[in-house]
Amino acid sequence: MIHHSVYRHENSIEWVTFVHGAGGSSSIWFKQLRAFKSQFNVLLLDLRGHGNSNPKLQDSLDENYTFDAITGDIVEVLDINNIEKSHFIGISLGTILIRNLAENYPNRVSSMIMGGAIMKMNVRSRFLMNVGVIFKSVVPYMILYKLFAFIIMPRRNHKKSRNLFVNEAKKLYQKEFIRWFKLTSEINPLLKFFRQKAINIPSLYMMGEQDYLFLPAVRKISETHKEAKLFVIKNCGHVVNVEQPKVFNSKVIDFIKSLENNTKLQLQAT
Repeated sequence: MIHHSVYRHENSIEWVTFVHGAGGSSSIWFKQLRAFKSQFNVLLLDLRGHGNSNPKLQDSLDENYTFDAITGDIVEVLDINNIEKSHFIGISLGTILIRNLAENYPNRVSSMIMGGAIMKMNVRSRFLMNVGVIFKSVVPYMILYKLFAFIIMPRRNHKKSRNLFVNEAKKLYQKEFIRWFKLTSEINPLLKFFRQKAINIPSLYMMGEQDYLFLPAVRKISETHKEAKLFVIKNCGHVVNVEQPKVFNSKVIDFIKSLENNTKLQLQAT
């Protein structure tokens, strides 16, 4: 089972589960933890091979690295902690896992908050992935990761986010990085499906206005999917929860609270 941490609230029955991106860990949510655990029950995850979810010998022999398998890791943690339903907050690649979980287990998802959401790979990002596929086995993965981090987060005000993700990625093994990189290079059909099919679950996309690789596709989704809302954070890049934590926390908590209030009103009306 993947490593996780649970913070239970004395009064709230709402759960919030945080899902980090590739190369990160649950530590990237350090600017969210205090604010959210004061309002809700909180579940933090380290995806397989990341953070404290260290790969074991049996993992090195397991070739079942698919989005469904990794989504299954998350559901396993929900089950062991008797969490029937949760709000899910993700960043970058974590948003794909959340969307996939919502597709396969819609009854477990109260809402989706998608920070720096990846919903389409444009020409530049596809070229980047192709370069990675060619060189992933011969170039030290940290060189590739630093290059990717700089291309995705190029500005001076993105430096803290770049450094955070690079430092977290140093904890990965080369073979683990290759597994995850192979996974990310095969996401185009999945993303196309997500863009074409709206889902009946409240969704809030939290995007930085400087997230030039991924913001355009999310704008289109917010215009065509009924349950999708978009909030663009000014002077902010890809990793919105790190660059603008106060804005991120306030907007997301208000969103979850509004859903709670709507549920209460519906129950009172019946």
